[in-house]
Amino acid sequence: MTTYKIENGSLITLRLAEENDANEIINFYKQVGKETTYLSFGENEYLVTTEQQISTIKEINTSKNNIMVLALVNSKIIGIGTISSSKRKKSEHVGILGIVVSQNYFNNGIGSRIIKYLIDWCKTNKITTKVSLSVRKDNLKAVALYEKFGFSIEGVLKNETLIDGKYFDILAMGLMLDTV
Repeated sequence: MTTYKIENGSLITLRLAEENDANEIINFYKQVGKETTYLSFGENEYLVTTEQQISTIKEINTSKNNIMVLALVNSKIIGIGTISSSKRKKSEHVGILGIVVSQNYFNNGIGSRIIKYLIDWCKTNKITTKVSLSVRKDNLKAVALYEKFGFSIEGVLKNETLIDGKYFDILAMGLMLDTV
């Protein structure tokens, strides 16, 4: 667990997800699904039951190459970061980064803290040697944030997302880790 203060004086705590966080995680994802179109799901599209979320948390917490970290203010989730990796030997070394921060806490460095936490964790888990992610090409702040951490563009998926009749490209980005 890590705690730090942001500019507005709020204390942010980063900690691993626990089974009893399941309902709050679901509610958080439902809320952020309303806040932005940049996520892979929209409003009313995070269709996970409490039992499914608990099962996911259990599986993550017993894995050596998967993690879910929560960013909290006063015990309320304001951000979530994940590294999701395959169980398959050929691809277990690749961790897929996912991150979302509540709109109310944008521009406070929370995304950077979560990403740093996840990359540091990957460097020490003795399995992950590459972190990958996908981001909408027009999400310039997110692209710049990932590039700040050393991610580079590995490809473009044309017309991968459709929102209200408009197509958007997705960037595939990757970061090779120095795990020695």
